[in-house]
Amino acid sequence: MEGGGTPPETLKEERQSGCVPPTSLEGNSLKKSSWGFLFTGIVGGTLVAVYAVATPFITPALRRICLPFVPATAKQIENVVKMLRCRRGPLVDIGSGDGRIVIAAAKEGFTAVGYELNPWLVWYSRYCARREGVQASAKFYISDLWKVTFSKYSNVVIFGVPQMMLQLEKKLELELEDEARVIACRFPFPHWTPAQVTGEGIDTVWAYDASSFRRSKKRP
Repeated sequence: MEGGGTPPETLKEERQSGCVPPTSLEGNSLKKSSWGFLFTGIVGGTLVAVYAVATPFITPALRRICLPFVPATAKQIENVVKMLRCRRGPLVDIGSGDGRIVIAAAKEGFTAVGYELNPWLVWYSRYCARREGVQASAKFYISDLWKVTFSKYSNVVIFGVPQMMLQLEKKLELELEDEARVIACRFPFPHWTPAQVTGEGIDTVWAYDASSFRRSKKRP
Protein backbone atom coordinates (compact mmCIF):
# COMPACT_ATOMS: atom_id res chain seq x y z
CA MET A 1 0.00 0.00 0.00
CA GLU A 2 1.22 3.51 -0.83
CA GLY A 3 1.91 6.04 1.98
CA GLY A 4 3.68 3.55 4.30
CA GLY A 5 0.69 3.28 6.72
CA THR A 6 -0.24 0.20 8.72
CA PRO A 7 -2.82 -1.92 6.94
CA PRO A 8 -6.24 -2.00 8.64
CA GLU A 9 -6.00 -5.79 8.93
CA THR A 10 -2.78 -5.47 10.97
CA LEU A 11 -4.29 -2.91 13.39
CA LYS A 12 -7.31 -5.14 13.89
CA GLU A 13 -5.06 -8.11 14.67
CA GLU A 14 -3.06 -6.02 17.23
CA ARG A 15 -6.25 -5.00 19.04
CA GLN A 16 -7.56 -8.53 19.12
CA SER A 17 -4.28 -9.98 20.35
CA GLY A 18 -4.07 -7.43 23.22
CA CYS A 19 -0.92 -5.74 21.96
CA VAL A 20 -0.43 -2.13 23.14
CA PRO A 21 1.77 0.30 21.22
CA PRO A 22 4.99 1.28 23.00
CA THR A 23 3.84 4.93 23.33
CA SER A 24 0.92 3.85 25.56
CA LEU A 25 3.22 1.82 27.82
CA GLU A 26 5.55 4.79 28.22
CA GLY A 27 2.63 7.10 29.10
CA ASN A 28 1.31 4.75 31.80
CA SER A 29 4.80 4.36 33.24
CA LEU A 30 5.27 8.13 33.46
CA LYS A 31 1.90 8.54 35.19
CA LYS A 32 2.75 5.88 37.78
CA SER A 33 6.16 7.44 38.36
CA SER A 34 4.62 10.90 38.87
CA TRP A 35 2.10 9.57 41.39
CA GLY A 36 4.91 7.76 43.18
CA PHE A 37 6.97 10.93 43.50
CA LEU A 38 3.91 12.89 44.65
CA PHE A 39 3.02 10.31 47.31
CA THR A 40 6.60 10.17 48.56
CA GLY A 41 6.71 13.97 48.75
CA ILE A 42 3.46 14.15 50.74
CA VAL A 43 4.57 11.47 53.22
CA GLY A 44 8.02 13.03 53.59
CA GLY A 45 6.60 16.52 54.09
CA THR A 46 4.14 15.26 56.70
CA LEU A 47 6.89 13.50 58.65
CA VAL A 48 9.08 16.62 58.60
CA ALA A 49 6.18 18.77 59.83
CA VAL A 50 5.33 16.34 62.65
CA TYR A 51 8.99 16.18 63.66
CA ALA A 52 9.31 19.97 63.67
CA VAL A 53 6.22 20.41 65.86
CA ALA A 54 6.80 17.48 68.22
CA THR A 55 10.54 17.82 68.83
CA PRO A 56 10.35 20.93 71.08
CA PHE A 57 7.83 19.13 73.28
CA ILE A 58 9.60 15.75 73.37
CA THR A 59 13.18 16.97 73.81
CA PRO A 60 12.69 18.45 77.31
CA ALA A 61 11.24 15.14 78.46
CA LEU A 62 14.51 13.43 77.51
CA ARG A 63 16.57 15.74 79.69
CA ARG A 64 17.93 14.64 83.05
CA ILE A 65 15.64 17.11 84.80
CA CYS A 66 12.36 17.58 82.98
CA LEU A 67 10.25 20.73 83.38
CA PRO A 68 6.98 19.79 81.64
CA PHE A 69 4.52 22.36 80.38
CA VAL A 70 1.40 22.52 82.55
CA PRO A 71 -0.67 25.69 82.10
CA ALA A 72 -1.14 27.83 85.21
CA THR A 73 -4.67 28.01 86.54
CA ALA A 74 -6.46 31.31 87.04
CA LYS A 75 -6.20 30.83 90.82
CA GLN A 76 -2.45 30.20 90.64
CA ILE A 77 -1.96 33.43 88.68
CA GLU A 78 -4.11 35.29 91.21
CA ASN A 79 -2.00 33.91 94.09
CA VAL A 80 1.26 34.84 92.36
CA VAL A 81 0.04 38.40 91.78
CA LYS A 82 -0.96 38.57 95.45
CA MET A 83 2.61 37.68 96.47
CA LEU A 84 3.93 40.46 94.22
CA ARG A 85 1.92 43.27 95.83
CA CYS A 86 4.06 46.19 96.97
CA ARG A 87 7.02 44.69 95.09
CA ARG A 88 9.18 46.56 92.61
CA GLY A 89 11.90 45.68 90.14
CA PRO A 90 12.14 43.34 87.14
CA LEU A 91 10.49 39.92 87.18
CA VAL A 92 11.46 36.63 85.57
CA ASP A 93 9.38 33.50 85.07
CA ILE A 94 11.62 30.43 84.84
CA GLY A 95 10.03 28.04 82.35
CA SER A 96 7.37 30.52 81.27
CA GLY A 97 5.26 28.08 79.23
CA ASP A 98 2.51 29.95 77.39
CA GLY A 99 3.41 33.24 79.07
CA ARG A 100 0.43 33.68 81.40
CA ILE A 101 2.44 34.70 84.47
CA VAL A 102 4.67 37.12 82.56
CA ILE A 103 1.67 38.77 80.89
CA ALA A 104 -0.20 39.03 84.21
CA ALA A 105 2.86 40.62 85.84
CA ALA A 106 3.25 43.07 82.95
CA LYS A 107 -0.36 44.14 83.43
CA GLU A 108 0.51 44.87 87.08
CA GLY A 109 3.26 47.23 85.98
CA PHE A 110 6.29 44.93 86.11
CA THR A 111 8.94 44.66 83.46
CA ALA A 112 8.64 40.91 83.02
CA VAL A 113 10.72 38.32 81.18
CA GLY A 114 10.04 34.65 80.50
CA TYR A 115 12.63 32.00 79.67
CA GLU A 116 11.31 28.88 77.95
CA LEU A 117 13.04 26.03 76.11
CA ASN A 118 10.13 25.25 73.79
CA PRO A 119 10.21 27.68 70.81
CA TRP A 120 6.55 27.10 69.92
CA LEU A 121 5.50 28.25 73.41
CA VAL A 122 7.78 31.29 73.19
CA TRP A 123 6.29 32.34 69.84
CA TYR A 124 2.78 31.80 71.20
CA SER A 125 3.62 33.84 74.33
CA ARG A 126 4.87 36.72 72.18
CA TYR A 127 1.65 36.60 70.19
CA CYS A 128 -0.45 36.66 73.39
CA ALA A 129 1.57 39.58 74.81
CA ARG A 130 0.96 41.57 71.63
CA ARG A 131 -2.72 40.66 71.68
CA GLU A 132 -2.97 41.89 75.30
CA GLY A 133 -1.09 45.08 74.48
CA VAL A 134 1.85 44.45 76.86
CA GLN A 135 4.54 43.48 74.32
CA ALA A 136 6.72 46.40 75.44
CA SER A 137 6.99 45.14 79.03
CA ALA A 138 6.58 41.36 78.52
CA LYS A 139 9.50 39.70 76.75
CA PHE A 140 10.12 36.02 76.03
CA TYR A 141 13.33 34.20 75.18
CA ILE A 142 14.19 30.67 74.07
CA SER A 143 16.74 29.46 76.61
CA ASP A 144 17.71 26.70 79.01
CA LEU A 145 17.12 27.97 82.56
CA TRP A 146 20.43 26.47 83.72
CA LYS A 147 22.30 28.68 81.27
CA VAL A 148 20.68 31.93 82.43
CA THR A 149 21.96 34.14 85.27
CA PHE A 150 19.15 35.61 87.38
CA SER A 151 21.16 38.16 89.39
CA LYS A 152 19.46 41.18 87.76
CA TYR A 153 15.93 40.11 88.72
CA SER A 154 14.20 41.21 91.92
CA ASN A 155 11.28 38.81 91.51
CA VAL A 156 11.58 35.19 90.39
CA VAL A 157 8.64 32.89 89.64
CA ILE A 158 9.07 29.15 89.12
CA PHE A 159 6.63 26.34 88.34
CA GLY A 160 9.06 23.53 89.13
CA VAL A 161 9.11 19.80 89.75
CA PRO A 162 10.50 18.16 92.92
CA GLN A 163 13.65 16.72 91.30
CA MET A 164 14.86 20.15 90.18
CA MET A 165 14.10 22.26 93.25
CA LEU A 166 17.27 21.47 95.21
CA GLN A 167 19.57 22.28 92.30
CA LEU A 168 17.63 25.46 91.54
CA GLU A 169 17.76 26.42 95.22
CA LYS A 170 21.57 26.35 95.14
CA LYS A 171 21.69 28.32 91.88
CA LEU A 172 19.42 31.09 93.17
CA GLU A 173 21.28 31.32 96.49
CA LEU A 174 24.45 32.13 94.57
CA GLU A 175 22.93 34.56 92.09
CA LEU A 176 20.15 36.60 93.72
CA GLU A 177 20.54 39.86 95.61
CA ASP A 178 19.23 40.10 99.19
CA GLU A 179 16.15 42.13 98.19
CA ALA A 180 14.96 39.48 95.74
CA ARG A 181 11.83 37.40 96.24
CA VAL A 182 11.31 33.90 94.86
CA ILE A 183 7.77 32.61 94.28
CA ALA A 184 7.35 28.86 93.89
CA CYS A 185 4.18 27.30 92.49
CA ARG A 186 2.97 23.71 92.98
CA PHE A 187 6.13 22.54 94.80
CA PRO A 188 8.11 24.31 97.56
CA PHE A 189 11.88 24.52 97.89
CA PRO A 190 13.29 21.77 100.13
CA HIS A 191 15.37 23.82 102.60
CA TRP A 192 14.03 27.37 102.54
CA THR A 193 11.43 28.68 104.99
CA PRO A 194 8.73 30.65 103.18
CA ALA A 195 7.92 34.19 104.23
CA GLN A 196 4.34 33.73 103.00
CA VAL A 197 2.12 30.90 101.81
CA THR A 198 -1.21 31.29 100.06
CA GLY A 199 -3.67 28.98 98.31
CA GLU A 200 -4.24 25.27 98.70
CA GLY A 201 -3.71 22.07 96.73
CA ILE A 202 -2.17 22.60 93.29
CA ASP A 203 -2.84 26.34 93.61
CA THR A 204 -0.53 26.75 96.63
CA VAL A 205 2.13 29.42 96.23
CA TRP A 206 5.20 29.87 98.45
CA ALA A 207 7.09 33.19 98.68
CA TYR A 208 10.73 33.23 99.83
CA ASP A 209 12.84 36.29 100.57
CA ALA A 210 16.49 35.99 99.52
CA SER A 211 17.70 37.83 102.61
CA SER A 212 16.02 35.20 104.81
CA PHE A 213 17.23 32.04 103.07
CA ARG A 214 20.72 33.45 102.65
CA ARG A 215 20.87 34.37 106.34
CA SER A 216 19.73 30.90 107.39
CA LYS A 217 22.35 29.39 105.08
CA LYS A 218 25.10 31.21 106.97
CA ARG A 219 24.04 29.85 110.36
CA PRO A 220 26.27 27.06 111.77
